[in-house]
Amino acid sequence: MPYTAQKPPLRRSIEELKATIPGWGVDLDPADRPGVPNQPFAPELTGAHWDFPERQPETWPRERSIEHKFLTPVFGTSCPPEGLSGAIRKFAYAKYSEGRAAHWLLLVAADRVDVAESRITSLLQGKPDNIIGETGVQHEWKRHPLGSRFGKGRADLKHMWMDPLISMGPYLLMGYGAYSLYRAVSGSAGGLGAATARFRGGSADDRPAARAAASPRTARTRPAARGADDGAWPGDDERPRTRGRR
Repeated sequence: MPYTAQKPPLRRSIEELKATIPGWGVDLDPADRPGVPNQPFAPELTGAHWDFPERQPETWPRERSIEHKFLTPVFGTSCPPEGLSGAIRKFAYAKYSEGRAAHWLLLVAADRVDVAESRITSLLQGKPDNIIGETGVQHEWKRHPLGSRFGKGRADLKHMWMDPLISMGPYLLMGYGAYSLYRAVSGSAGGLGAATARFRGGSADDRPAARAAASPRTARTRPAARGADDGAWPGDDERPRTRGRR
C-alpha cells in the first residue's frame, strides 16, 4: 500500500523481477550506487511518527487517476472543476490513464474551455476582459520592439506570427458565430412571413401595399366634382410640382 512510513512490499520477488525486466535491480547493491555513502538509507532518521498519514477530508468528489486506488493523503481544493471544463477534466481522469495521450489532450482542451468560460462570465458580469491590454501590444512600441526581438536569438520569433491569431481568434470566431446566427434568424423570419402571406392569399411583397391602399389613413377621399375625362381634382394643374422632400 502506498503512502506508508515503510517501503511497501513487492508483489513479485526480486529474482522474478530481474528475470522478466531487463536491467531491473542494477542498483540494489549499495556498492553499485554512485550516491553511497553520501546518501545512506536510514528509515529511523526520517522523523515519520505514523504508519499511515492522516488523510485530508474529501468534502466533494475529487478527481484522481485510475492508477491510484484512492486519493493522496493531501490534495488541493483551491480550483474545483466547474462547468463544461470541469466535466471534461473529470472525464479525462475517470476514463484514461496518465500514460495515454488522450488524458493530457483532454486536460489541455479543458483549459481552453475554461478560458472561454471565464471570458464569457466576465462579459456577463459587466467586466469584460481588456483584450488589447492583455496582449501587451501597447508596450511593444515603448520597449524597443524590433531591437529586443531580432538579432538576439530569441526562440519566440518562430511563433510570433501566430500570437495575434491565438489571442484574437476566439473573439473573431464568436463574432462570426453571432453574425451567422443573426443571418439565420433573420432569414427564417422572412421565410415565415412569406409563408404566412401565401396562406392568407397573395405574396409577401404585395400584402403591405394592399394593406396601405385599404387603410383609411392613407386613402385619399376625392370630392364628388371631378373631371369627366381623367378624374383629376380641380386645381391639380395649378399646384406647383416640386422634387424631393418638402
